Amino acid sequence: MNVLLIGSGGREHALAWAISRSPDLSRLYCAPGNAGIATVATLAALNPDDHDGVIRFARERQIGLVVVGPEAPLVGGLADALRAEGIATFGPSAAAAQLEGSKRFTKDLCRDYSIPTAAYESFTDPNAAKAFVEKTGVPIVIKADGLAAGKGVIIAETMDDANAAIDDILGGAFGEAGASIVVEQFLTGEEASFFALCDGERALALASAQDHKRAFDGDTGPNTGGMGAYSPAPILDDAMSARVMREIIEPTLKAMRDKGCPFSGVLFAGLMIDAEGPKLIEYNVRFGDPECQVLMMRLKSDVLALLRASAEGALAGQKAEWHDQTALTVVMASRGYPGAYEKNTEIGSLAAIDDDDLKIFHAGTAERTAGWLRPAGGSSMSPRSADRSPKRSSRAYAAVDRIDWPGGFCRRDIGWRAIERARGMQNERPRIGLA
Repeated sequence: MNVLLIGSGGREHALAWAISRSPDLSRLYCAPGNAGIATVATLAALNPDDHDGVIRFARERQIGLVVVGPEAPLVGGLADALRAEGIATFGPSAAAAQLEGSKRFTKDLCRDYSIPTAAYESFTDPNAAKAFVEKTGVPIVIKADGLAAGKGVIIAETMDDANAAIDDILGGAFGEAGASIVVEQFLTGEEASFFALCDGERALALASAQDHKRAFDGDTGPNTGGMGAYSPAPILDDAMSARVMREIIEPTLKAMRDKGCPFSGVLFAGLMIDAEGPKLIEYNVRFGDPECQVLMMRLKSDVLALLRASAEGALAGQKAEWHDQTALTVVMASRGYPGAYEKNTEIGSLAAIDDDDLKIFHAGTAERTAGWLRPAGGSSMSPRSADRSPKRSSRAYAAVDRIDWPGGFCRRDIGWRAIERARGMQNERPRIGLA
């Protein structure tokens, strides 16, 4: 089977690496890809917003399955356009992708189907939003309703912070994504990420993970797209995972069927887990990044077979088998990220830092010149190393220390929760769940 993978991030590199190992694969293409993906796939200069161009490419290359990695093309209807032409596609329709594309849509769905989540209200009028915050109190969470590249969530610790966030978002700081906002209760507990493949009718639970959103050690600094992750998340044991499926995932699938937009693809539930159980913070309709990297390192099953079954409505009877060991990924990013950072810094050779148990996944890398890689700008989060070593991060950090990138930095405490649990320590630091 020929496969076309859409995307260019670390998530897509991890998917490309896993798909390339499938015995059912004939040829793998990726559009637009990156320097790392080029080692396992043929790159194609396609614009995901050009639906006709993607369809034409799929026909010319006899593509048997298109896998859409990022959320924006899904919200933009790429999966709909491909399916209308009879091209099998992994990823939800635009209507179903509202689960990520509109926070208000998801919160209303949770209310209507009794799915546990934070209390909330949505607003388009800044004065009404400020009055609600004044009544509710701080800390409080303020979110742009639409897609904002992971940056449209503000945790307001003071009334001044809350009022400024409301003015910024509704004033156009995030464009159309901030035409309305969701203001919701601040939850404490332990954050975790839960993934399930769906085919419109049924769901297959995948593995869990925990990511690290803050830029610096000790969960300090600004929120980022993710500075590292590990899998499995110890807090999501078998009993808690069963509750997530029963109380959150399955009611969501029923709700989407009832609304006439059955969900097919991967549901990524960002959760906050406290003494009462799991609560949904928000949904993503694609694999997480950097969570996808650790999931693909642990997955024993043929990922292509699972993605195809999801796309074709054939998940019944499918199983996902996993390596028992922990997988951990450490993200290196350009210094200054997530704020202003220097672009086009050089990264030295990575060839020697790679084997079956230790992988370097690229995001935002481009243009190999004289043996060097250059981050291509934008969200230039570069090599990610995933480690299967059980309950330790030494191999991942040893690999990071061998990367010649003076312009890069990383956190040095990825996996701290799992390490403390393994030591029998329960030193919980509350975090807000930002998926």
